[in-house]
Amino acid sequence: MTLLSPRPLGRTLRRIALAAALTLPATPAFAEEAADISGAQRIVSIGGSVTEIMYALGEEGRLVARDSTSGFPDAATELPDVGYMRALSPEGVLSVKPDAILMLDGSGPAEALAVLREAGVPYVAVPETYDRAGILGKIEKVGEAIGASDKAAKLSEQVAAELDAAINEAKARGRDARVLFILSMNGGRILASGTGTAANGIIEMAGATNAMGVFEGYKQINDEALIAAAPDVILMISRGEGHTASADQVFANASLAQTPAGQNKRLIQMDGLYLIGFGPRTGAAVRDLSAALADMGL
Repeated sequence: MTLLSPRPLGRTLRRIALAAALTLPATPAFAEEAADISGAQRIVSIGGSVTEIMYALGEEGRLVARDSTSGFPDAATELPDVGYMRALSPEGVLSVKPDAILMLDGSGPAEALAVLREAGVPYVAVPETYDRAGILGKIEKVGEAIGASDKAAKLSEQVAAELDAAINEAKARGRDARVLFILSMNGGRILASGTGTAANGIIEMAGATNAMGVFEGYKQINDEALIAAAPDVILMISRGEGHTASADQVFANASLAQTPAGQNKRLIQMDGLYLIGFGPRTGAAVRDLSAALADMGL
């Protein structure tokens, strides 16, 4: 079974950049005190979930550009693209004449941020953790930064209710499914998710177990470890029309074929930002992932 989320990103390069952004660990962009950007009217948004939150708050009219990971809603893709969040070009950012930048922690590189700082453009970094508290914290931080705390409080209440309902529903299923998230299979080498990742977070929210919960971050795994992990289902990011692997292609891997997932051809693919963006839509993503698992008898 392949489950595709609504409103896919559509462009392969943007999907690849998004996947990389969502799967690298979040690290602080800088340690200085956050700037006051509450009155800013020309904001560059860096990070897919930050952009989503701006739209969910109804503050999208203050955006003048976004990064390449910001593919939702569709209207966001009509804004100028200043590049990949971890490889920003200060010239590209400055070209849209921003009066502020709102970015996820880990955006950079540091050299680009130094240039922006020297150019006098204030910016605020939004912390991220891959759990319920992290999502609500991002909403609160964005609202506080742009002077929209009242709107953020209402959105946070709504998102919290959706998250709680989805997580409790998944927990009530009492499942014991082992899920293996695979980021890539380039050259037959499988790069899988351990703990402390967005993939691990969404798997746990859906009431399942990360089959690779024995290490932290993302690592290439050998055949023996893959077979020993015994995943019941493989979870992957959809790469767009014409670029998404079929179940037959995935399970042509000899080691994967020996796992319960391979023997039963269980594969779930979902849009990257929707699945592991940890933004306002995460409650819906948890519900969809949980339902997909249930449809497979897990």
